[in-house]
Amino acid sequence: MTKTKLIFLAVAILLLSGCADQMTFEQAQQADKVGFLHGLWHGLIIIFSWLASLLFDDVAVYAIYNNGGWYDFGFVLGVGGLSFSSGLFNSSES
Repeated sequence: MTKTKLIFLAVAILLLSGCADQMTFEQAQQADKVGFLHGLWHGLIIIFSWLASLLFDDVAVYAIYNNGGWYDFGFVLGVGGLSFSSGLFNSSES
């Protein structure tokens, strides 16, 4: 991996790590429901949320205050976006 790619990866990790949402169940009951765009975002940052959930008990991978199908659809698309972005780091040249 080249130095430029490592720097890009480090900056991306730092920027995205601050985006994980934390909320208690009591707060989630009173919060506005989130939809497609939040699901998409949560799907894109799933790696960071998952790693944080391994270290901290109060971090969840999936929003408990979502509004159902549209959130789920965005979440699945966001997770699928990770497979698209993995092509950015493909070092094979055709």
